[in-house]
Amino acid sequence: MTGQIADATWPELAQVDLVLVPVGSIEQHGPHLPLDTDTAIATGVARGVAAALEGAWVAPAVVYGSSGEHQAFPGTSSVGTDALRLMLVELVRSMRTWTRRVLFVNAHGGNLRALDGAVRQLVDEGHDVTWAPCATEEVDLHAGRTETSLMLHLRPDSVRLDRSEAGNTQPLQEILPTLITRGVRAVSANGVLGDPTGATAEEGSRLLARMVRDVLARAT
Repeated sequence: MTGQIADATWPELAQVDLVLVPVGSIEQHGPHLPLDTDTAIATGVARGVAAALEGAWVAPAVVYGSSGEHQAFPGTSSVGTDALRLMLVELVRSMRTWTRRVLFVNAHGGNLRALDGAVRQLVDEGHDVTWAPCATEEVDLHAGRTETSLMLHLRPDSVRLDRSEAGNTQPLQEILPTLITRGVRAVSANGVLGDPTGATAEEGSRLLARMVRDVLARAT
């Protein structure tokens, strides 16, 4: 049996092999994508993986992440690395009383330090836990064609294509020092790192399927 934990009753969760926990963020994604883009992508991937695995369940997403690099843009709501790491640790300690394994499905790069720290601590404590990325950087970095295509597939009503515009298209290695020290606004006035031009729902469907396959390989 598989499904969404939020919809389950406790007897349905008496024998759970794997819980997938989407980890996202509430942060700016340019003038055309919603603040919960990372959360929507992580949830979409987790649900795709659970559909292919008997005994896997999807937990409600961890919505707030570590997004300080986007704080100059209104709407961004970040809890920072330390708070996120502690939350992930406590979440697994609780879930592991009734599930054999936990897999975090992460769609925001700013969460990496928290995830790495939490998983190391939990593994040292004897928990079966790991994390997997939803890699969306193959085309562009942030709010560009890749994420726009994914959202056109997952939740098209939330995409404001009429407001879409290109941002900074320089490679990450060229902008990383400034991004780290001064945040996204210092390298992109509109918050976009890439170009959403040409994004389609069909491309988003293909990208999502590939990410599901990548995470599935880690979950089996």
